[in-house]
Amino acid sequence: MRPSRAAGSTPGKPVDHQTRDAAVGYFRGVATDDDTSSAWLVHGERIIYDNEWIRLFLTDVEQPDGERFESHVAKLKAAAMLVLIDTEDRVLLMWRHRFVSDRWGWELPGGHVDEGDDPEDAALRELLEEVGYRPKTLRHVTRFQPMVGMIDSWHDVFVGEGAEKIAEPTETNEMARMEWVPLSSVMSKISDGDIWNSGASIGLLHVLAERAQRPSS
Repeated sequence: MRPSRAAGSTPGKPVDHQTRDAAVGYFRGVATDDDTSSAWLVHGERIIYDNEWIRLFLTDVEQPDGERFESHVAKLKAAAMLVLIDTEDRVLLMWRHRFVSDRWGWELPGGHVDEGDDPEDAALRELLEEVGYRPKTLRHVTRFQPMVGMIDSWHDVFVGEGAEKIAEPTETNEMARMEWVPLSSVMSKISDGDIWNSGASIGLLHVLAERAQRPSS
C-alpha cells in the first residue's frame, strides 16, 4: 500500500522549480539526455517552515517502482567561496568555530549569495569583508551541492591568485585568526581533520589536482 498524498500537494502536476527557485535566488542544475526512467517524480510540495535563511518543504515524491511518500527537503540560499593563493604558493585560510557541530577547523572565505546577486560578486565581497584581500585574477572552478539527498543549496567555488591586501576585515565574528598555509600542507590538514568543511575541501582538492596535472619542469 502506498503512503497517502499529503494535503496541499498537487497530484500529477510537476513542481515548477525554475519559476519558484528563480524567485528566491536559488540555482538549479542542468537537464540530461540520459534515460530518465530511474528519475524520482515530484507530484507536489508544501512549505512547512519559511524564513530568509531556510525553506523547509514536505515533498510528495514517487520512486521508479511506484512507491510514493513524503520527504523533507530543505532549500537554502546559494553560497560562494574563494581559494586565494599568493606568490609563495600559500592559501589564505580562516581558523573558526562552528557552533552547529561544536568544532574548530580551517575554512575558506565565503558566504551566502543574496537574491539577485552574482556568485562571483558575492565571493569577492566576502573575501574583502572577512580578510581584507582581493585577487589579481579570478576564475570559477566548480559548482556543487553539499548534501544532495535532502538539501538544495548550490555552492560556487572560485580560485584567485595574486593576493592584494587593501583593507582590514570588517567582519569581526567570523574567525579566531587567518593564516597563509602552504599548499603542500593542505592534504595533511584534511587527513588530520583540521579541514572538514565541504567547500574548503572541494576547493583545495581541486587546486591540488590541477597542480598535479601540470607538466613537470
